[in-house]
Amino acid sequence: MYAIVAAAGLLILLLTPAFGCAGSPSVERKETVAPAPPREYVDTSLVPSTGQTIRVHEGDDLQDALDMAQLGDTIVLDAGVTFKGPFLLPRKTGTGWVTIRTSTPDKSFPAPGTRVSLTHAPLMPKLISWKGEGVIIADRGAHHYRFIGIEVQPSEGTYLHSLMLFGINRERTLEDQPHHIIVDRCYIHGDPKKGSRRGVALNGRHLAVVDSYVSDFKGVGEDTQAILGWGGAGPFKISNNHLEGAGENIMFGGGDPIIKDLVPSDIEVRGNHMAKPLRWKKNEPGFEGTQWTVKNIFELKNARRVLVEGNVMEYNWEESQSGFAVLFTVRNQEGTAPWSVVEDVQLVNNIIRHTGSGINLLGHDNNRPRDQSQETQRILIRNNLWEDIGSARWGGTGILFQMIEGSSDVNIDHNTGLHRGYTLFAMGPPHRRFTFRNNIAPHNEYGIFGNDVGVGVAALDAYFPDAVVTENVLAGGEASRYPEGNVFPDSMDAVPFVDRKAGNYRLASGIKNLKGPGVDAGALCAALSPPDAREQPMCSMRTAETRQGRSIASQ
Repeated sequence: MYAIVAAAGLLILLLTPAFGCAGSPSVERKETVAPAPPREYVDTSLVPSTGQTIRVHEGDDLQDALDMAQLGDTIVLDAGVTFKGPFLLPRKTGTGWVTIRTSTPDKSFPAPGTRVSLTHAPLMPKLISWKGEGVIIADRGAHHYRFIGIEVQPSEGTYLHSLMLFGINRERTLEDQPHHIIVDRCYIHGDPKKGSRRGVALNGRHLAVVDSYVSDFKGVGEDTQAILGWGGAGPFKISNNHLEGAGENIMFGGGDPIIKDLVPSDIEVRGNHMAKPLRWKKNEPGFEGTQWTVKNIFELKNARRVLVEGNVMEYNWEESQSGFAVLFTVRNQEGTAPWSVVEDVQLVNNIIRHTGSGINLLGHDNNRPRDQSQETQRILIRNNLWEDIGSARWGGTGILFQMIEGSSDVNIDHNTGLHRGYTLFAMGPPHRRFTFRNNIAPHNEYGIFGNDVGVGVAALDAYFPDAVVTENVLAGGEASRYPEGNVFPDSMDAVPFVDRKAGNYRLASGIKNLKGPGVDAGALCAALSPPDAREQPMCSMRTAETRQGRSIASQ
């Protein structure tokens, strides 16, 4: 027997549901397997200099200083001075770090853990180039370089390939990949009118971009990114940055690694603000006149053990793709890397907003035969706020979650969604060990929908035959079409958010976890916004210090 309890105008069934979907035969079902966390993290702690200080003034040759410096030395560049490259980071022997930094004293510059902004550019030296692959290029096996307070850009009117190129994916062994390179509190940007292909290419080991401002990476007819990695082994750290990229703000994959079986791994993406400026969007006030190739905000095509936590991702519209903000779309991009996989990914505690659709998850590369990529598996999507998904301003279809081509062990838990299309759309081969629990979203017209089969239990039986779908709030849906154990208020207005108009989507009362009191459905915590974005007063699970890219050497 079920107890029916009235709470805040909602009828809530208190029960412990069985595995499998209501209305279908009993299916023996194993628990959804949790993703493995990163095995190692990039340590970005400052290491004191143990060598000499080399001062480079206006008119001096920076490349000579880079060639001469030994590990442990510090190269100090005069702030406000322009140095013309490109520059090569040579491979060195010994121990310690070569630090390349601004002459601005520490007391006059943002402290470690503080993101720089455009206002800090006058405090930095400027490195530029008008030719070649980029401005700063790491030689084969180059290691232990740290950049602090440097502005990097193409010469005026120049479109460059990669401003900071750490590995070119031609290194045939891990030992030859650049490693231990940190970009710290730097301003890296494309040309305001022409853009550039990408800001930082991460194709090595132990590489990090922290507390930096990376902007104006845009192009027409090709993918552009603030940060891209495709041929490096990892680990990687991307923390507390402002990131602008028209194609993808961050992407891993998109090119086949030359080293057999290499998958970029142990990727930490925390506390970043990823956005596409509205001046890039046609029909917006301030549109700069060029319709850049816009795709998505965050994409994984070949990646393993990824933690994406505490970020704000916003402003993404239908243009060269259909408007999804996040893509987990495994790709054997050039057909030479059948080991390509997206697995062990945690997308947690983020705010994703102002975009055409939410997330597209692809189980296998549907551009290749099924055996030419590996299965997407062990994905956790938890405690995220999805706001303004699919409004007319952004185009797209307003899908919150899309899953196609058969994945395994995907867990969507404690998310709050405000979208205008499907809550969950599925097609292709079925997905195994899927869990959909504790989420709050409008049902809209179709809710959980399976291609060619329809809504609710019919979709779950066809595409998620052993799923657990329970303790969700699907406002406006019909209870008779879904498994028992879910809640269907008349509308989102009946959901007792603390202050929906002010953007506070924490629950004030009423909808409790259906297995017992004390745990709310929906997003328990969302990311702390960066200083230049709207604060979300949902909870303070992460303090400002932990958000601002403090070094993590181990979990």
